[in-house]
Amino acid sequence: MLLKLYNKNNNPADLQRVVDVLNDGGILIYPTDTRYALGCHGLKERAIERICQLKGIDPKKNNLSIICYDLSSISEYAKVDNNTFKLMKRNLPGPFTFILNGTTRLPKIFRNRKEVGIRMPDNPIIREIARQLDAPLMTATLPRDEQEDIEYSTDPELIEEKFGSQVDLVIDGGIGGTEGSTIVNCTQGTPEILRQGAGWLEE
Repeated sequence: MLLKLYNKNNNPADLQRVVDVLNDGGILIYPTDTRYALGCHGLKERAIERICQLKGIDPKKNNLSIICYDLSSISEYAKVDNNTFKLMKRNLPGPFTFILNGTTRLPKIFRNRKEVGIRMPDNPIIREIARQLDAPLMTATLPRDEQEDIEYSTDPELIEEKFGSQVDLVIDGGIGGTEGSTIVNCTQGTPEILRQGAGWLEE
């Protein structure tokens, strides 16, 4: 099912519907400031397992990521030292995934790896959903077949056509991007760029 949302002035009932889906353990597809992504309530383990199956990833071997609404909520779910906090403050919201050590507030499925990816996308739609949910969203980039037209991961109507039967709701926030986020490892003291993506880190 496709739901059109805008950068501002959305119908409160539409936003509430999205939050209800998440609270019920449902899975969304939504826009970020990079590519369209799969997401669910970040504290609901069964929903997270569904996304892992959909993506074909093993949470014991792959880091999982969450979207937080603001910097203060990040510190609930990840260990943030002063330097990392300043680095994130300079670069977020933006197209980055910061790898940090997770806290015990996260479900057990995250603790297999001890680390968590932190996202705070510069996208008003998903940030407003995170704010209203008042909890993190577990997030994973939409899987893409290299042989397939790129539009199946950028055009919401085609995304709905391909994935609609596997998820509870697809949010149409306009045409999505094609580049992933820049991944920055902050677990060793000095930040290290593991993958250069859409974001250029201001250190």
